[in-house]
Amino acid sequence: MSDLPALPVTFRPGRTRVVLLTAGAAILVVISAIALLLEQLGPGERLSFILTGALVFWVLAQLARVRVVADESGVTVVNIASKRRLDWAEILRVNLRPGDPWVFLDLSDGTSLPALGIQPGIDRQQAITDARTLRALAEARSAHDPETAPGQDQG
Repeated sequence: MSDLPALPVTFRPGRTRVVLLTAGAAILVVISAIALLLEQLGPGERLSFILTGALVFWVLAQLARVRVVADESGVTVVNIASKRRLDWAEILRVNLRPGDPWVFLDLSDGTSLPALGIQPGIDRQQAITDARTLRALAEARSAHDPETAPGQDQG
């Protein structure tokens, strides 16, 4: 298929990422400025304000790190608190149904893995395009690798 992107390709919610990182940085700056401007605060209280701002930024940065990376040998799904590597043959189906908060990957072991790197939150059309691209890649790669097709014992 010539319409497939060159690998490796990374899917991530670009606009959502910009919003989260911008908000995190703004919150950190505002809370730090307040801590430094309030004269009645002691050093420990100022430090606690700044650490709270840093914690908020860190949480938003964790939310912004989600992505799906497709390469020649498979897919790496990075979610908020986890990272999982999958071979192409492990992915049976790529789903983004109406109302889904993100893509779900149906796997050969009977489970479903959320892939938060493709989510229709702020940019629905981009998420649909990305889900279709990942689906086409999974179908093309699984078809080219019959030795590791689902159901085959690789053990």
